[in-house]
Amino acid sequence: MREIIANASIASNKTRAGLSKEESARFFGPPPLIAGEDQAQYEAMRDQISAAVGPLDFLEEIWVNDVVSLVWETQRLRRLKANFLKADVARGVHRILSPLGSTDSSRNLAMKWAAREPDAVAKVDAALAAAGLTIDAVMAQTLAANIRQIESIDRMVGGAEARRNVALREIDRHRATLGAALRQAADEVLDAEFKEIQPSLAEGEAA
Repeated sequence: MREIIANASIASNKTRAGLSKEESARFFGPPPLIAGEDQAQYEAMRDQISAAVGPLDFLEEIWVNDVVSLVWETQRLRRLKANFLKADVARGVHRILSPLGSTDSSRNLAMKWAAREPDAVAKVDAALAAAGLTIDAVMAQTLAANIRQIESIDRMVGGAEARRNVALREIDRHRATLGAALRQAADEVLDAEFKEIQPSLAEGEAA
C-alpha cells in the first residue's frame, strides 16, 4: 500500500509540473500574436496563469492554454479599441468645431490638430475653452461617430471572456470528477484491506 501511495505521489508531482515550454510549443504551436505584440509578455502571462491554476493533467493543460489565449485576446481587443478611438479623434474634433465655422475649415483644423501642429492645437484648445468643453467632449463625439464598431468590439470582448469562464469551469468540473474518482478508489482499497484483515484476526483468535 505504501508503495502504491509513493508511486502515486511521484506521478502527481510530475503531472503538476505541466508541459515544458518546448513540449507546449510543439503541441500548441506558436503563440497567437499579431504585429506589435511581444512574445516574451505572452509567455510570461502564460507562466503566471499556469502557475496559478497548476494543471493536473493534459486535459487541464489544454484548458489552461485556452484561458491564456482568451485572456490575451481580451487585452488585445481592449487595447485596439482604445487605439481605434485615438486614431479617429480628428472626427470628434471636427464634430465639435463644425458648428463654429465651415465644414472644410473645421475638418482641416481637426486634421492639423490630430497631427499636433502647434497653431492648430492652440486654436482647438481655445475653441473648446470658449465653449466650456474639454477633451472628454471630443472623445465623446469620437465614440458616437464609431459606436457600431465599438459595440462590435465590446461583443467580441464579452465572447472571449465567456469562453474563458467556460474553460475555467471545465477545469473545476474535471477536478471535482477526478477527486470523486480518487476518493472512491481509496475507499475501495481500504475496504479490501479491511476485509483481508478481518479473517486474519479471526484465525488468530481461533488459534
